[in-house]
Amino acid sequence: MTTTVPLRAIVRTDPVLRRLLIVTAVDTVGRGAFFTLTTLYLITVVGIPAVAAGIGLTVAGGVGVLSSFGFGHLADRWSSRRLMVGLHLAEGVALISYVLVRDLVSLVLVASLVTLAHQGGSSVRSAVIGRAFPGPERVRIRATMRTVTNAGIAVGTAVAAIPLAIGTGGAYRVTMAAAGVLYLASAVMLLGLPADRVDVGAATTAGPAKPYRDLRFVAVTVLSGIFGMQFGLYEVGVPLWVVRHTDAPDVLVSPLLLVNTALVIALQVRLSRGTGDVRGAGRVMAYAGWLMALACLLYAAAGEVPALAAAVTLVVAAVVHTLAEITSSAAGWSLSFELAAPDRIGAYQGMYGTGFALGAMAAPAVITATVSREAAGWAVLAVVFLLAALGVSLIARRAAGQP
Repeated sequence: MTTTVPLRAIVRTDPVLRRLLIVTAVDTVGRGAFFTLTTLYLITVVGIPAVAAGIGLTVAGGVGVLSSFGFGHLADRWSSRRLMVGLHLAEGVALISYVLVRDLVSLVLVASLVTLAHQGGSSVRSAVIGRAFPGPERVRIRATMRTVTNAGIAVGTAVAAIPLAIGTGGAYRVTMAAAGVLYLASAVMLLGLPADRVDVGAATTAGPAKPYRDLRFVAVTVLSGIFGMQFGLYEVGVPLWVVRHTDAPDVLVSPLLLVNTALVIALQVRLSRGTGDVRGAGRVMAYAGWLMALACLLYAAAGEVPALAAAVTLVVAAVVHTLAEITSSAAGWSLSFELAAPDRIGAYQGMYGTGFALGAMAAPAVITATVSREAAGWAVLAVVFLLAALGVSLIARRAAGQP
């Protein structure tokens, strides 16, 4: 495959990719619907206080950090296909079990199982991609899967509008259980993956995998996790900023999210070009850092101008932010594969995923604290994101033998 081959042609010519894309589409439709409803379901239907629900989901996030690392190691020792099937079954059952949640304890148990299966599955899937596809193609495969992911989540979010409109506990439960059933269906489809392409070979099973001793990869993981907190801006920072600190209409929050989704779907594959090797990935990561810094400054500027100007500035900031997200994701995928030990791809992917999981855990608190400081907070975020990206870029240049 080359970067000029249309997506339809790629899907037709590679059965492994075709199956992975179908599974991704099915999963993300269910996940988009489920997580649109989860918080409202827990608070308004089950009756768990908002603070308690937040604590429960945070604890579950910690389980995800351990799961990402652990299942990455297991993917180098056991059948990745069987691991993916098992984790999909576990996640499907756990999603359905949300309808049985009655208090904080049951929420922590169920949410932890969901996160364990999901984060573990992400690490194993990355290992599968690393084994099933040659080096330069991996980034394009990841980009294509992310495009499908965003499209699936968009569809799932639209589906969630139905139970939201009905507004009954029964409508919520039926939709959430249906999301779990989709994961069970995906588990069946994953059984068709060919073991000779996705499972670990006999030559790669000797000795323990210890990517944490690879200081270069550890540094990339940490810096990428810090930069990955930019995902928290869309979830927490931007809505908070728009509503509390700008004169833009509150309803603008939803269109800004749609801008992000639409641009990722339209541009992720195209803007991933040039990141297939370490040198290109490092260069693109530097661009992403400057774009992210500019986006932070634009968000800050929106708090200093009248309503119309604020709305326009926020839309421009969202576009720049999304371009940073797209390019940094592509660069990170490339480096996570190219800098990994070829015979320990699962362990390395698990460790890289752990960095993002830690960043996701820290993001709500860090983003909220900095955004509350208004322009000064956005300036701090701009510097943090830029330094993290430039640090990754420097490591990549040195790995590629550049001065």
